[in-house]
Order: sequence, then structure tokens, then C-alpha cells
Amino acid sequence: MKKVLLIIGLIFLITGCTNVNDLTYEEIIQNFGTNSSRTNTYRTGYRYYLPRGMQVNDSTLFNEILEDGKNTYYLYVDAVSYLNQVEYEYEVNQDSLYSTAISNEDKFGYVEINLRENDKYLVEIMYNYAKIEVIVDEASINEALLSAISILKSIVYNNNVITNLLEDNVLNFAEEEFDIFDNVNSDSNSIQVEEDEFNPTEEEIPDIDLLN
Repeated sequence: MKKVLLIIGLIFLITGCTNVNDLTYEEIIQNFGTNSSRTNTYRTGYRYYLPRGMQVNDSTLFNEILEDGKNTYYLYVDAVSYLNQVEYEYEVNQDSLYSTAISNEDKFGYVEINLRENDKYLVEIMYNYAKIEVIVDEASINEALLSAISILKSIVYNNNVITNLLEDNVLNFAEEEFDIFDNVNSDSNSIQVEEDEFNPTEEEIPDIDLLN
């Protein structure tokens, strides 16, 4: 009887029946500790895994705008800091709804969630020399965390390509440089609450693979 119950339990986990909204922030962030070798999106100097249900709305050299049908995610990849192996220590923000440092082997970063206007929450995650920002309703925080973690932990850099880009002065810093090591303050204009630009016909379901 115990074996039957164990098998049923394993099937329950494998099929991804866990409700994302029932997880705590800590439980979701534990996904940073799992290995990820999947990539399905290829860019100059890096590649990453884009979860099912998400799409790329816009892409430049090291910046991506991603959408999941409800929210817009801003991905910034800091190739310069990666190449120079810049180290950073995050100080927990006691004024945030949630704030914690992340450390997993040789990778580091932080997660910070702050209340903004109109009952919207700014979710910032920096990890593996890349950062994702997204503004969501409170009910969507867990789903946004899970999607962002899946992307950030999957990023794989190409040293040779990035080195060549930097040496050939391909990177153009004429525009304002985005610092992934700084959390967004209240007067930052790097991300703003905007009305949805499209209306999905149905709610997207989070990628069940993220929970495995």
C-alpha cells in the first residue's frame, strides 16, 4: 500500500500539479539551486531557455522584452560584468515586501519585490550577470518569479563571442547604461506601469517543467 501511495505521489509531482500560488517565495527561489541545461533561444554571445507560453516582443544586442500574455518582462544581460567576473554583495532591503540575496556555487544575485503605484508590484531578479524586471499584480508575483528564475539560471555565455564584441568596439554605450547590480529606486524610469498592449484570449499556464 505504501508503494502505491509513493508512486501516486511521484506522478503528482512529475505532472506538475503543484499550484504555484501555494508556494512561498523561498520555495520558488530554491529553483536557483537546480541545474538547467535547456536552451531554446539564441543570441549573440549568449543563449537561454524561454519558458512555454512566453514570447520575445523585442530584442537588441543584450536586451530583451518578453511577454507571457499578461505581463511584460525586461531582460538585461551584462556581458561586460560577466567578462570581467565582477563580484557583488547585496544588502537586504528591509523596506521591501521581500528581499534576499542569492548564492549558488559561483553564481550570485538577489531578489527584491516592492510595492508600486496602483497596487502593482515591481519584481527585480538579478542572477548570473543578467537581470529581469517585471511589474505585476500581487496574484501574479509567484508566477513571475518562477518564469524569471527559469530564464536567468539557464543563461549560457559564449566567452569568445563576447570577447570579440568588446575588442571590436561593437557595443555602443551612447545610450544610458543599465546597471544590473543596482535595485530600481522609486524615481527610476527604467520600467513603468503601462496598460496592456494586447489582450490574450486565454490565461497562459505556467511551464510545469519549472517545478521539477
